[in-house]
Amino acid sequence: MADPTSLALYERAVQRLPGGVNSPVRAFKSVGGSPVFVKEAHGATLVGADGTEYVDYIGSWGPMILGHAHPEVVAAVQEAAAKGSSFGAPTEQEIDMADAIAGAQPHMAMSRLVSSGTEATMGALRLARGITGRPLIVKMAGGYHGGADYLLVKAGSGAATLGTPDSAGVPPGIAATTLTLPYNDLDAVKEAFAARGQEIAALIVEPVAGNMGCVPPNDGYLEGLRELTREHGVILIFDEVMTGFRVAYGGAAERYGVTPDLTCLGKIVGGGLPVGAYGGSREHMEHVAPAGPVYQAGTLSGNPLAVAAGLKTLEILRREGTYEKLETIAAELEGMVREAAEAAGLPFHIQRVGAMLTVFFHDGPVRAWDDADQCDREAFGRWHAALIEHGVHWAPSQFEAAFPSLAHDAAALERTRAALGPAFAAARGA
Repeated sequence: MADPTSLALYERAVQRLPGGVNSPVRAFKSVGGSPVFVKEAHGATLVGADGTEYVDYIGSWGPMILGHAHPEVVAAVQEAAAKGSSFGAPTEQEIDMADAIAGAQPHMAMSRLVSSGTEATMGALRLARGITGRPLIVKMAGGYHGGADYLLVKAGSGAATLGTPDSAGVPPGIAATTLTLPYNDLDAVKEAFAARGQEIAALIVEPVAGNMGCVPPNDGYLEGLRELTREHGVILIFDEVMTGFRVAYGGAAERYGVTPDLTCLGKIVGGGLPVGAYGGSREHMEHVAPAGPVYQAGTLSGNPLAVAAGLKTLEILRREGTYEKLETIAAELEGMVREAAEAAGLPFHIQRVGAMLTVFFHDGPVRAWDDADQCDREAFGRWHAALIEHGVHWAPSQFEAAFPSLAHDAAALERTRAALGPAFAAARGA
């Protein structure tokens, strides 16, 4: 249960904000109760509105890989802010960011900075349609790529059923430009491409799914997508908004050795400030205006504060031993969760790729949305409420990942360990 101060704030919020929040998952709707309102955060710790401290595994949904309010990042933002918060004109730092992105993912020889992951995926998909002259896109069930109308679609039956709107306000005709297929199913992609390949502009995929929980690709899946898209002239887009700089410095493309045509980035590339980017080869990106005919623009694109935070974050991540340390922290978290779950005797399955992890209340691996949909949501809700009660701030949804950071030191992990036993007992109904 949220603290009395957060409850009072929530009561105020629902009068002015839809559902009391500015993004739906923050509302705790899927786990019951009401959200913890945050006053401040430092390192691995969130401070609630009443002063209660929580070990944080949401990390602003991924970007706080260094921890909250990292002193070097704060200093970089302060220095940038003192020079002006927005210019509506180019800066040298934007070139530095494009250089850093290309250094991490060499196939992104050129990139366009935007203000969010949603803008990045919208820009990449428009670009793919502009390059190919084709109308359709393919996405995977359970994959979230932002709030564009044509991406808010449900999975249909069969190999390539036309999408139906998953949100009010989305015209069926727009949803019908998206084909939704099961993740980790190459046969479904083959069938869709055989039937409609000449109409498909792009296939967009989270190389490690993160919006149905952490679901890694099956062996050969990404390689198969690369082969099939190349065979049919379809643009392969990796949505690395979540995985970029988290599962490896070069993201999932580096980790799995598969090179897409276009990549979308966000979260970590902005160091916790609103930013996104999409990019690919010079040949593809020179279709983007003003170099080419595919229009995309934004007043705050390449915002100097966001670029400063992102450049400093990437600089720190490049330091020797960073990813080895992050892997050690994430592996320790996985081990303590597994130990507590096994002691509770509950059906569960833990899936982790680098520094993203999900505890599924499900008896067996989760490889696609149909598996995730079988999870025991009620058990997860009890588990989550107990974690909050014992000072651990975990994603309030069975279908999201947890994000350990470099700031999760021994003390933070021990506080987590102490909370896990009571949380799994609560999940069991004890």
